Amino acid sequence: MPLAEELLGRAAVADLAGCLERAGRPKGAQAVRECGPAVDGLALRERCDLLRDALTATLPERYATTDEIIRVALTDPEFTGWMIWPVTEAVVTRALDADDPDAFEAALQLLADLTPRLTAEFAIRRMLRSDPSRTLRAAQRWTSHPDEHVRRLASEGTRPRLPWAIRVPALLERPELTVPLLDALFRDPSEYVRRSVANHVNDISHAAPDLAVEIATGWTASPDAHTPRVVRHALRTAVKKGHPGALALMGFEPATSVSVAELRLGSDEVAVGDEITFAFDVVNEGSAPAKLAIDYVIHYQKANGRTAPKVFKLTTRTLEAGERVSLSRRHSFKRITTRVFHPGDHALELQVNGEVRGRAEFTLLAAP
Repeated sequence: MPLAEELLGRAAVADLAGCLERAGRPKGAQAVRECGPAVDGLALRERCDLLRDALTATLPERYATTDEIIRVALTDPEFTGWMIWPVTEAVVTRALDADDPDAFEAALQLLADLTPRLTAEFAIRRMLRSDPSRTLRAAQRWTSHPDEHVRRLASEGTRPRLPWAIRVPALLERPELTVPLLDALFRDPSEYVRRSVANHVNDISHAAPDLAVEIATGWTASPDAHTPRVVRHALRTAVKKGHPGALALMGFEPATSVSVAELRLGSDEVAVGDEITFAFDVVNEGSAPAKLAIDYVIHYQKANGRTAPKVFKLTTRTLEAGERVSLSRRHSFKRITTRVFHPGDHALELQVNGEVRGRAEFTLLAAP
């Protein structure tokens, strides 16, 4: 992923200042330009907040006037890219602070108009927290918008677990609120939109897997050519976690005739920064073919001494009656930013159609 300075660095700050100058806002341009040196060393979200505050300090307090200024800037084709993120945040700040009863709806419309330049999915979260019903009604209208970016905003902006974004309690407590949006978009002609819909349902599956399966089941009753792929992506976490309904919808029945033999680790010790290898055989002892989703689970040591499981995809395949297949994989313990490795006792389990079918323990050593 690009670094913060590549997305919202000094060049983007200077470009935003130029757009404001051309829109007749010299004071705003100067305030933004002065943020250029200050963005160095800040995280992406911190850069956005810095520029949002500079914009808000110079934009008129009356929302309608702010709206007019941003719409003038929208006539400039160079008013695009990551500079739009702090602009959307400033728009929301002005709208939520306004005494004007029309400001909320006007801001929603402006976010929709800005989102083709860069998604307003982060800024809209504050609108959802302030008034979920009004914001969701607008999102429902967007599901039939001619621009794919706006249709995607309806799904992406309302995801329960949207990365980088603030949480919206209403969406976490009542994930069913967004189902009408998803039902309107799962057959969207744009892959960009359909992938957002699938990610949205995957978000739901973390806390409400039964609801996620119910949504996907409804889609399979009236599918198009893209529906199977959307459903697979939507239920990927539920399948990895062994949810019976998700597995059944994907065609993975209980593998009662399948056995796992000879789970072998390359070593019973591995150091942080290294990798562990494992191999095993899978046998279909039944008289009919078996469709299998084969995953593996690493039980990671946590700082408190307990372990926490993490499921990793390995393969999906069909074994004919009596067929035996040998499989192997390497799992890396190379340092990454999203996980801290704690030396100590770990375990590896195999999972076939959601059922644990083998376990081996090993020790993770500190890096040399």
